[in-house]
Amino acid sequence: MAVCEVCYRHCDIPEDRHGFCNVRVCRDGKVLPENYGRVTALALDPIEKKPLRRFHLGSYILSVGSYGCNLRCPFCQNYEISWADEVLERAAEADYISPEELAETAEYYRNRGRGNLGMAFTYNEPLVAYEYVRDTARLVSERGMKNVLVTNGMADLSVLREIAPYIHAMNIDLKGFTDRYYREVLKGDRGMVMEFIREAVKICHVELTTLIIPGENDSEEEIAELSAWVRELTDRDGNRIGQEIPLHLSRFFPRFRMTDRDATPVRKIFRLKEVAERNLNHVYTGNV
Repeated sequence: MAVCEVCYRHCDIPEDRHGFCNVRVCRDGKVLPENYGRVTALALDPIEKKPLRRFHLGSYILSVGSYGCNLRCPFCQNYEISWADEVLERAAEADYISPEELAETAEYYRNRGRGNLGMAFTYNEPLVAYEYVRDTARLVSERGMKNVLVTNGMADLSVLREIAPYIHAMNIDLKGFTDRYYREVLKGDRGMVMEFIREAVKICHVELTTLIIPGENDSEEEIAELSAWVRELTDRDGNRIGQEIPLHLSRFFPRFRMTDRDATPVRKIFRLKEVAERNLNHVYTGNV
């Protein structure tokens, strides 16, 4: 048995068993990412799809995903590779691509005139296999390309330190601003995400995303509080930079295990944008 240190759960994992994420496994008394290099999705995406709106706008980036996640969002659009019962079945179908092969593929698309900026780690939660992110991102950086991380931010700061030298931009989900929502709906920990964001903005370009779900995190008061917190974030020298951090407010559509409510009204998204703009200079709407 061994203890996983990636997120707040600190799973006690018996030999040859998985932790909560269905990825990290105990082998010979050590916790390892069983999905290391196991790729379920690979695509050349517009950078705006990550979403990033103030980082190399108009570029394309090679995006890679594996399987597994340490949250249980009932509205997940990638549930087949994230947290449903099908995860381990999909794992058997995943192709192995080494960090060297993936970095070479990113370079190929840059040199072939496709305008590839570098590599984005996305689709599932990349940090449940941060070792693969670290190893691949280092090789991509050595080739003069950029690395982007799309993450729920629910990871220990030791994980952030491992990948920090090689990451140039992140989009981090700040899914709501109440402990109840994180704990009861997402099965996560808001405090860990907030601490991850505090440190991430000192390392690289960061943009945040909040999916607005009717009846859960859609009050003006919550978005006012969330955006006010973001406004106060500081860089490594203590300078307040939060007002310039982009916030994406995205519209929810019923899916997966959350089909008991309608899509977020468009007018609600634009109203919450106005609320957030009292604190932040760059607020964007998504899925509207």
